[in-house]
Amino acid sequence: MSRQDINRSGEMDVFVRAVELGGFTAAARACHMTPSAVSKLVTRLEARLGARLINRSTRKLQLTPEGCAFYERSVKILADIAEAERYASAGEKASGPIRINTSASFGNHVLAPLVADFLARHPAVTLDISHTDKVVDLLDDRADVAIRTGPLKNSSLIARKLGTTGTTIVASPAYLARHGEPRSAAELLAHRLIGFSYIRSTEGWLLRQDGETITVPVTPGIQVGDGEAMRHMALSGAGLARLATFTVRADIEAGRLVPLLEAENPGDTEDFYAVYIGQGGPLPARIRALLDFLAERVRL
Repeated sequence: MSRQDINRSGEMDVFVRAVELGGFTAAARACHMTPSAVSKLVTRLEARLGARLINRSTRKLQLTPEGCAFYERSVKILADIAEAERYASAGEKASGPIRINTSASFGNHVLAPLVADFLARHPAVTLDISHTDKVVDLLDDRADVAIRTGPLKNSSLIARKLGTTGTTIVASPAYLARHGEPRSAAELLAHRLIGFSYIRSTEGWLLRQDGETITVPVTPGIQVGDGEAMRHMALSGAGLARLATFTVRADIEAGRLVPLLEAENPGDTEDFYAVYIGQGGPLPARIRALLDFLAERVRL
């Protein structure tokens, strides 16, 4: 048997059981082996180490000094292995850092209100949250989980759906008092529109016209890098914005923003996903805990 073929931790486990249970027969029962197999294993172990570990002259196992030293070290090593397996196991208590990348809108309106509850449930976890509306490479960004909309483009990624949101065109009462309220797609284009500064999967704004959904080409008078900046621009009276409904619901209820062209809203939706790298093995406990919590608590 080559050195690579030797199962050292397995040998240690059998040896420790033999010592602690007081004999080869009891160790054989515990390890689902025969007594002769346990005896042969200990003999091979002694031969490889070049030292007698157990005196067999009495019915009760008697450790030699070398056997005592090997037993003590084996107990510690096996405990270290068990601790390492518990730490890495999918069933282990969630602990350690989680780096999350999400859009500013989702981060502020959905994730932020849930953070305290998540950490109360998993106090050994720490969070590192970054906000960007641009799609990031999880490996380059060192992100454990990204929260995004739309289909996956990388086959190594796995997505867990968190929910669905509609979109709403909004403006502030102050803006509408100055410029009036658009009543159609044609009137919409006469207003100052706030849009994203990066390419999105769907360009333009969708509206219903004559019973059909059309894409209204939009040339933004103001371009911003994320939905939360767009919301603040709309709140300040800078123009009209088309945003995920969950980001402006509270503003609409409070009268800070007014929904526009609701009769022409085609009811299009966006799905939100928690995206993570799938490597075929069990997820670390901290990542699984976060995914389960988000699936349970996120309401869009």
